[in-house]
Order: sequence, then structure tokens, then C-alpha cells
Amino acid sequence: MKTRLVMLSALGLVCIRVVAQRSADILAYINAYHEIAISEMQRSGIPASITLAQGIHETEAGTSELVKKSNNHFGIKCKETWTGSVVYHDDDERGECFRSYDKAEDSYRDHSDFLRESARYAFLFKLDPMDYHAWAYGLKKAGYATNLRYSQILIKLIEDYGLQQYTLTAMGKMKDQDQVQLASLKSKNESFDNITAKKNSSPPASNHAYPSGEFTINRTNVVFAKSGTSLLAIATQYEVPLSRVLDFNDLENREVLEKDQLVFLQRKRKTGENQFHIVQKGECLYDICQAEGIRLESLLQYNQMGKGMEPAPGEKIYLQTSAPGRPLLASAEQRVYAGVTIHSAIQDKPEPLTHVVQTKETLYSIAKKYGVGVDQLRQWNNLDSASVTTGQELIIYKN
Repeated sequence: MKTRLVMLSALGLVCIRVVAQRSADILAYINAYHEIAISEMQRSGIPASITLAQGIHETEAGTSELVKKSNNHFGIKCKETWTGSVVYHDDDERGECFRSYDKAEDSYRDHSDFLRESARYAFLFKLDPMDYHAWAYGLKKAGYATNLRYSQILIKLIEDYGLQQYTLTAMGKMKDQDQVQLASLKSKNESFDNITAKKNSSPPASNHAYPSGEFTINRTNVVFAKSGTSLLAIATQYEVPLSRVLDFNDLENREVLEKDQLVFLQRKRKTGENQFHIVQKGECLYDICQAEGIRLESLLQYNQMGKGMEPAPGEKIYLQTSAPGRPLLASAEQRVYAGVTIHSAIQDKPEPLTHVVQTKETLYSIAKKYGVGVDQLRQWNNLDSASVTTGQELIIYKN
């Protein structure tokens, strides 16, 4: 039994090394050929994500015998019309004829032309280039490969390694400099010491001078990403499910970032490292949540605010304890500057209620009746104490 356990453990270690090596090979392949895939998409219309996924699969991430001796990245066989160089390789049958190229670029170009000029692949070019699922299933349907799981293999490669970002780049929806460099994939190509140093580092004082790679804010792992960056690529690089990245950052289901911002890789904390945050001009509550690494619901609760409310510039936002009262709210104009529309500003602003104090009523009972805080009532009505008199009118902002 003991011998069997040792053998199983050894086998497990071998499997881990094989998976790690395969991932390293795939990352190296992507970094070597993604620019060619982008340029070919711009020339031919074939999604760069599909081209890269096919290349990774067909060449075993650049390690197959066929690609090493022929620069054939897509397993294209000779066919009757081929007049270039050839090599012979065992595939479905022994000693089959495959096209051979002087360099990888020639193989990528021939792959594009092969699909563009063949009638059986014509329907693919009517598909949305962003719909990699349809392209993957279309290639299998047209007979590109005999593997029954060919479509699923391509889709998994695209999703696991964020290849959609290269399609976005080719279409002008993402800038080259905003692509996530997958060669720095955490725990695969970095030493333990380097990763630890990144996790323990703190961001500089400037809100717009964050370090590259992973660092921490409020003891929570985070990265700074540019507008247009693929969220799927970030999720892939740091091995966090995309759904969680969206959840951790209070983002809707979207493909790319709409502005330069911090992206948290873990759930933000309920309290901040600092006691307060002073609202800057053009800053909204979401910006404060991200800058301080604190959850939005906690900020709202501490500062007695409701959803849709925005604090005015210069107001003190509490990050650890309850504020004595709600901060002054931003005007419609201020909220537009912060990226919130006038419509939502007007719509979200609470309407005041007037309450006339009845016999035996106290500030506490009135606060309880309306579901607000005693301190809020005092602030809204400029009260020096908790004493009220019968017939006194109080202003109440009910969320």
C-alpha cells in the first residue's frame, strides 16, 4: 500500500510538471505569434483568437515534430494545388504530405488564404468576428479537423488564455499597449520571491502612479489596468474566474474596461486602512471604493447614504466607523463631472419630508419610525441636543 501511495504521489508530481510546462509553452507561443495573428485578421478577416488557438493546438504550442521541420503551424496538407516545398509526416495515415514553409509568417498567410479561397469555409466570413464560439463550431462543421472535440478545444484555449484580446486589438477596440502580457502569468514564470515582493508592496501616494503587475491596497491584491483592457485577459492572467473579477469590482458583465482603473483580484474589505477619505473634485463613491480597497455597501452604511447618492467634493467619507451624519451630496453638475448623468442625479436625490412632533414623541422614536439615525435627524435640523418639543417641525430625508 505504501509503495502504491509513493507511486501515485510521483505520478501526481509528473502531471503537475507536464501541465506547468504545457502552459509555459502556450504562453511562449502566444507571445511569439500574436502580432502575426492580428495582422492576418486585419488582412483576411479571420479572428486572431481563432488563428492563435488553431496554431497552439495544431503545433502542440510550437513543440510538434511537424512544425519544427516545416514551419507548418496549421497542419495543412499538400492538396493538388500546392506547388511549394513539402515534408512527409505520419498523421491520419503514415507518411502523409504536408506543406512546408520558409518561416512562420508564410504559414500564417497561407492558412488565411486557404480559408478565404475555399468555398466550404465561405460561410464563416459572414459570422461576427467576435463570436469565437460560432467560428470554432463552424471550422469543425466545415471539416477542418477530424477530432470530435476540436471546437471545444479551440474555445477552451481562447478562454483560458485570454486570446479574445487580440481580436479586439485587430478590430481597433483595444490598443496594443493595453494587452495583458501573458508571459508574466503568476506562479508560472515568476520566482516565489518576486511574487511575494509584489504582493507585499504598497502603491505610491499618487492615485495615478500605481506599480505595474500585482500589488496590494488595504491588504487586498489588485492590479492597475488601462482603458480598453480585456477583463477576461486579466482574469486569465491572475487565475481568477471572470465572474469573480466582475463581482469584486462591482462591474457589470462587460468585455473591456471603460476607463483606467484599479481591478481587485480578491474581495475588498469591510473597513479601510485609513479613517477618512476627503472627496476630490470629479471623484465618485465607486472611485473611493477602488482607491481605498473597501466595499461599496460598507461605504454607504458608514456614511448613511443610499444607492445613487454621491458626496460633494471636500466632504469627509468615513472608512472604519459610522459618520455622525450624511455628507453633503453633490449637485447635478458636480455629478456629471464625476461621470454620473444629470438624469440619474436628479432621479436619485431624496425628497425631504416634514414631520410635526407629537405629544410624547422623542427624537429616538421619530428616527425609528422613519428608519434613519438620530444623528442624521440632528444634522438635518441643526439640533444641538436630542430634545424636541411638541409641534416642532423636523426635516427628514428618507432613502
